[in-house]
Amino acid sequence: METIALTKIANTAHRFITQAVIVGARVFGRAFAEAYRQASASSKYAQSSIPNSGSSTSKNFISSGLTLDEACKILNVKPPKAGSANIEEVTERFKRLFDANEPTKGGSFYLQSKILRARERIELEAREAQEAAETEAELKEGWKPKVWKDR
Repeated sequence: METIALTKIANTAHRFITQAVIVGARVFGRAFAEAYRQASASSKYAQSSIPNSGSSTSKNFISSGLTLDEACKILNVKPPKAGSANIEEVTERFKRLFDANEPTKGGSFYLQSKILRARERIELEAREAQEAAETEAELKEGWKPKVWKDR
């Protein structure tokens, strides 16, 4: 009699554990699928909300998460006009703010990273504007290949 009761308890425990594992796997699987859907939708929304989504500037916005205006506000500099930025002023403000937020001196690593990304963003804009100006100047004067001549 006791062996039959123990067998029933063992079967019941086995079934209960199996059901718990199956239900847990279903819940985890559904949560993972929903999280993936939300991440995918959020990524698509971020890409669609950026103007000129094919340009390299928008790709850099996605990677750094800063617009040019935000970067200028962080470093407290004026936005570049006609593609020319005062790089010396940007560098000086960057160094001062970066050193002031040193984590070993009680500063914030988060603020340091924001300051670094702001400087990179402004320098990127200046570099792209300079390249565009050089291309424009080359187009105005005409294509003149640089050829090594025999001496």
